[in-house]
Amino acid sequence: MVQVAAGRHAARGAYHCRVTSNAAAPVRKRVLLAKPRGYCAGVDRAVQTVEEALKLYGAPVYVRKQIVHNKHVVSTLEARGAIFVEENFEVPEGATVVFSAHGVAPEVHEQARERNLKAIDATCPLVTKVHHEAKRFAKEDYDILLIGHEGHEEVIGTAGEAPAHIQLVDGPDDVDNVVVRDPSKVVWLSQTTLSVDETMETVARLKTRLPLLQSPPSDDICYATSNRQHVVKEIAPECDVVIVVGSANSSNSVRLVEVALGAGARAGHLVDYAAEIRDEWLEGATTVGVSSGASVPDELVMEVLAHLADRGFGEVTEFTTAEERLTFSLPQELRRDMRAAAAAQG
Repeated sequence: MVQVAAGRHAARGAYHCRVTSNAAAPVRKRVLLAKPRGYCAGVDRAVQTVEEALKLYGAPVYVRKQIVHNKHVVSTLEARGAIFVEENFEVPEGATVVFSAHGVAPEVHEQARERNLKAIDATCPLVTKVHHEAKRFAKEDYDILLIGHEGHEEVIGTAGEAPAHIQLVDGPDDVDNVVVRDPSKVVWLSQTTLSVDETMETVARLKTRLPLLQSPPSDDICYATSNRQHVVKEIAPECDVVIVVGSANSSNSVRLVEVALGAGARAGHLVDYAAEIRDEWLEGATTVGVSSGASVPDELVMEVLAHLADRGFGEVTEFTTAEERLTFSLPQELRRDMRAAAAAQG
């Protein structure tokens, strides 16, 4: 006889699926489920922006770059009528285009105006904050050291705000390449989705060369990135394997795997879907950690849990280190049109 029991764990806000049997007890297999995980406020806002634009204007709605770095989200929005392009010139004149959550350089806005595009800016407000910092420090004639990954869309957008003042520092090993005009007028900023530990290591190395290096007024690494890394650090030492749900081009998802390995997990893997999990990853494992990047809908995580349950990992404990309640309003240009449409309908 097999019974399945479920309940909440008051101390951790957790839930368990426990299998008991009259037979000899099998080896205990469990899942530690990280929370916070998945959608952050900026991603939720960006995805909602495309969904509401499709409702309001009708398909097609063009999106410059991937709205967020997640394969499932992009394909779902494509099925609803979104068309993803790389550059503005691929958008028909006069059409609607949404700029992704990662932010764009000023020249992208200018290109949209030149083509008479109806542009809706879905840049995450926390990325916009970094853009404002870059503009302010450039106006004060600072050299700006932007810590981030070369070629990432967020870095390209931020650097475009003040290209004459910004130089990229791509991790600790890039510090020796830094050249500044005045060591007393230097500030560092960062991409919002970096590893917190690696960023602080980069800053520490920079300060050995530039003791007067200034820091941004507030943390540039976003709360969601930091929270997701923190909970993974907490569970990783107990895990044989950590599975992170997220796409390979998602910086914050890739960082979660690195954080898990650095914190003591025996192995770490990044998957878009549960079907990508290989049985050999689970061989000999008794504890599997599960988390997801900030652009991942939770339905994909639930599919991973079902996949693991089918392989004996039926006990799930949700491990919570922070509660996230932040929300962002939709872009003002979209809200304005939504209000006008509602007024027209009476």
